[in-house]
Amino acid sequence: MAGGKARKEKAKAGGAAATPYQGGISFHKSKGQHILKNPLLVDSIVQKSGIKSTDVILEIGPGTGNLTKKLLEAGKKVIAVEVDPRMVLELQRRFQGTPLSNRLQIIQGDVLKTELPYFDICVANIPYQISSPLTFKLLRHKPAFRCAIIMFQKEFAMRLIAQPGDKLYCRLTVNTQRLAQVSHLLKVGRNNFRPPPKVDSSVVRIEPRKQFEVNEKEWDGFLRICFNRKNKTLGSIFRQKKVLCLLEKNYKTLQALNLNPDQKGAMEETNEVMDFEDMEMDDDEADDEMEVEDGHAEGETSEFKEKVLKVLKDNDFENERSSKLKLREFVTLLAEFCKAGIHFS
Repeated sequence: MAGGKARKEKAKAGGAAATPYQGGISFHKSKGQHILKNPLLVDSIVQKSGIKSTDVILEIGPGTGNLTKKLLEAGKKVIAVEVDPRMVLELQRRFQGTPLSNRLQIIQGDVLKTELPYFDICVANIPYQISSPLTFKLLRHKPAFRCAIIMFQKEFAMRLIAQPGDKLYCRLTVNTQRLAQVSHLLKVGRNNFRPPPKVDSSVVRIEPRKQFEVNEKEWDGFLRICFNRKNKTLGSIFRQKKVLCLLEKNYKTLQALNLNPDQKGAMEETNEVMDFEDMEMDDDEADDEMEVEDGHAEGETSEFKEKVLKVLKDNDFENERSSKLKLREFVTLLAEFCKAGIHFS
């Protein structure tokens, strides 16, 4: 019994130390390399992508080419972007001398740093650590593509498709849905990959749409404030001393720029306009006691607070919560703040 147990533990240890591989290529979990091994799942993704025979397809992170092969069979051309030179060689070996080779273009490099060519549709199983920057890089790509079918970590995917009132509704949700319509296609268990990741995945469809016209910097600063405590009322959030201080300083700076156009360049060089990035907070962290402007202080701060709250009250937003506001309502509120001379960039 003892000897058998020892052999069993030794075998288990040896298996844990072994590196998963395909065709002699080791995969690095730290780089997000998880290769789809289920052929039925690959077929399902291609089918749900709605690829036309005339489509130029962008594939990000093709790995050893399991999905690439199906994409080549379905579309006109595949442009595969791969950062790992070992995978690039494997792709070249796999398709060299086949009828599909002349329809495959391989770009070796980091997709976040690569200038992407024209494409009609994007199909990708990406490293999860680049999910957010890649999503917005694609959505800002010109000319606009028809749709993207992307495998994300399940929770990230659920954030993309969340609706007002959902627990996962957040700043990422609003930013994405302003630029695109997002829908869930299918769930993917972790055992469909080699090596298996620690979490399950989901495939979503992202379709760029006509955007709500906003100033990008204003929008970003505004949402950072609104979502710094998404379950608090907007009246409570905009009463915070830190928020009022930032907004008032920005207000005075912009007034100075308007009054003294000749000083605009110099003031911009000194970066006087406030940056709202430090307003970022975790939506799910416990609500600490917020330091609120008490309303009894005299002078400019109290007057400015009334100016801010008037925008909320006049437009019936004072008792609303960011967690339940629709996209169009955020756009409306930002426009009302800007109309009152209150800016977020």
